[in-house]
Amino acid sequence: MNELERMLRDIQTEVELTRHAINKDTLDVRVMAAMKQVPRHEFLPEDLRNLAYDNGPVPIGSGQTISQPYIVALMTDLLESNPTDVILEIGTGSGYQAAVLSKLVKKVYSIEIIESLAKLASKRLKALGYDNIEVRNDNGCFGWPEHAPFDGIIVTAAAPHIPQAWADQLRVGGRLVVPMGSPYGYQELMVFEKTAKHEMKSRTVLGVRFVPLTGAHNQPDS
Repeated sequence: MNELERMLRDIQTEVELTRHAINKDTLDVRVMAAMKQVPRHEFLPEDLRNLAYDNGPVPIGSGQTISQPYIVALMTDLLESNPTDVILEIGTGSGYQAAVLSKLVKKVYSIEIIESLAKLASKRLKALGYDNIEVRNDNGCFGWPEHAPFDGIIVTAAAPHIPQAWADQLRVGGRLVVPMGSPYGYQELMVFEKTAKHEMKSRTVLGVRFVPLTGAHNQPDS
């Protein structure tokens, strides 16, 4: 068993351990195929690449991390995307989550507030041939109105509330997958589905731990 196969096995083990919380015994085969296709080591600093296929988060600099593979796979699965979808990602980080999504959807627009990470991720994704991802250095709390509405929005940092821009830029029928909670307290992974122009229903999936969403203060909430 190579390292990538071990990572996929560990993801399935986590799914089985959390099946009562996530209400499923396996993740979508398309999601697992995407996880298999993306070389996670390419998204890590050189000195930490030995940790690439461990089922845990890894620091990437600037106080940020690349998420645990299980969480990346789960959040991707919860988005329930289709091949024709256009997705907005809040928090590019290393670019790994965007790369996984790019295997499943038509286009990924990804926003990163930390300029150095945005530049590095954009350069890395282009070098690796992910030509359906566009990275922007900006405050993700405002979304990306020029390309809205989005079929789905995925957030890779813990938000204290849902900014109004996210609700406005999600199409009716679309899903928002986001960890919510205080920066260093209890957080929950949540799924919001937009059922009408000004209506969303939500459900809590399971407890998580993410870095806090930068730039979320003083944003109008939904």
